[in-house]
Amino acid sequence: MVPSPPAPVSHLPQTVLFDDERVNLLNNTGSHYNHDGLVVDNDDESSISSDIDSDIEDFEAVNAPWNTSALVLAYVVIWLTYFVEGILSATTGILTPYVTSTFAQHSFTPAVGILSSVIGGVTNLTLAKILDIFGRAHGLLFCIIIATSGLVMMSTCNSVQGYATAQVFQTIGNNGILYSLTVLVADTSSMRNRGLVQAIVSSPNLITSWLSGPISSRFMNGPGWRWAFGLFSILVPSITLPLFFLLLSYLNFKKMGIPQRSESESDSGRSLLRTFLHYFRQFDAIGLILLSTGVALLLVSLNLYALQDWNSMSAIALSITGSLFIILFVVWERYYATITFVSYSIFLDRTVLGACILSSALFISFWCWNSFFSSYLQVVNNLSIENASYVVQLYTVFSVLCSITVGALIHLTGYFKPVCLYVGVPLSLLGLISMSYYGNSESGIGYIVVSQIFISVAAGVIMVCDEVAILAAAPNHDAAVCLAVLGLFGNIGGAIGLTIASTVWQNIFRRKLMEFVPIEELPNVAKIYADLSTQLSYHIGSETRIAIQHAYEDTQGKLLAIAMAVWAGGFIAVVWWRNINVMDINQSKLYN
Repeated sequence: MVPSPPAPVSHLPQTVLFDDERVNLLNNTGSHYNHDGLVVDNDDESSISSDIDSDIEDFEAVNAPWNTSALVLAYVVIWLTYFVEGILSATTGILTPYVTSTFAQHSFTPAVGILSSVIGGVTNLTLAKILDIFGRAHGLLFCIIIATSGLVMMSTCNSVQGYATAQVFQTIGNNGILYSLTVLVADTSSMRNRGLVQAIVSSPNLITSWLSGPISSRFMNGPGWRWAFGLFSILVPSITLPLFFLLLSYLNFKKMGIPQRSESESDSGRSLLRTFLHYFRQFDAIGLILLSTGVALLLVSLNLYALQDWNSMSAIALSITGSLFIILFVVWERYYATITFVSYSIFLDRTVLGACILSSALFISFWCWNSFFSSYLQVVNNLSIENASYVVQLYTVFSVLCSITVGALIHLTGYFKPVCLYVGVPLSLLGLISMSYYGNSESGIGYIVVSQIFISVAAGVIMVCDEVAILAAAPNHDAAVCLAVLGLFGNIGGAIGLTIASTVWQNIFRRKLMEFVPIEELPNVAKIYADLSTQLSYHIGSETRIAIQHAYEDTQGKLLAIAMAVWAGGFIAVVWWRNINVMDINQSKLYN
């Protein structure tokens, strides 16, 4: 999820992935070099210099042309890392209820997920600055250490509280690893190929989506969940550390050809206090604290409101407080920050703003219709748990396959807006409309499968185009932060979608049950509402089961309608985009 320019600084024969496009991401027309060797616009030197970190050497070394063997090896390791991380993520989700049940606190399961998702949702903002300031290799190592520590803690925890704390570390570390890999892919690929390469290295999801279930079952029926996390605590560093050493050695080699800062400019020339103040400014610590706190409070309020029996006034108070922190962040960045977290002018670009809105729209829509989709398939269409999971997994399979196809299309044509505007958004709407029309007990499951395929193909188109859009519009040096912000908008959208789904479910499903179930079953409505097993215990064709199916259909229909309405905003966001041809984007060499 991030870009960069090549600079020839090696004695070895060098090639860039897809040699035919050695394109630039910054236009050096009308610019000059400052004392650090950075490209600075003659008309706006002071504002841009505040946005480009002085620790730019690592950034430039990553963007220097890689020799073919090193690049192929790096991508192989990245692919393997995505494979392991994909299995870990899905397996953790499956095993968590068993972990909480071990400590006789199964009801604590949602809180565990909320805590880790909220903290994991904001830490990439800090990681983006770590990658820019200390370098890609050291940022990756930091994430590996955090992730491994969390997995070790998960395998040895003795309480739900301990497991929740461990999962926070594991989520921060492993989300950071995946984010670092996305940044590295963007650094080492041209803009024309970025969507294609990112889709290819993400392709392990085609396999991992089917493996997590059997792996989890084997551990639960054998050595137990502790051994599962123990195994991953070995696998994660074993797969990722080779990439760190490759990156570190390659960066050190490349930096020999890049102008270095003088001793007086380096950390060794500063006192401890000056070093602290230097990095305090470089990280824009005040802005980072304001934004992270605001987003965390907002996510907490949305996630906790989605839980039943949560005090709605408390959620509203948290959301208002979080919004105030975000407003303070905007004011700080605009008027007071000496080095901004991200260039203020970037979000005045309609393509960047549109990409962020589209990311939120995608996740709001997805979690609206998908939150209870698996239960819906089992109750309304009478699918087994296994068959329902296969239908749900179609989303992952087809979205990955389509993302590769769309990446190749962008590589051939250079355009991403038309395919998103005329294929991605309309196809998503078509799938939702089809699912709404055919989503009932009388229609065959085949219609729902086709609808699911439409939605998943659309998601593959939208996800690739959205990422390429923000990278094509943002300057190189802001790309890592822009990707973190794009992910942040997705997290907020997901939290909003879950909140909407939970609110609709609580307000409509229970009322529809009261309306449809036979009079003799009214005393059991609370149990039917709360327990999927109870819903499935009524035979197909029985009066109560038909009533439950009608309640599901009405509730899911409302959620699908909301999911469709959200795409009005998504469509407008794509219309805002500039019709950029990525073949015309030139990468400037920041050094002679």
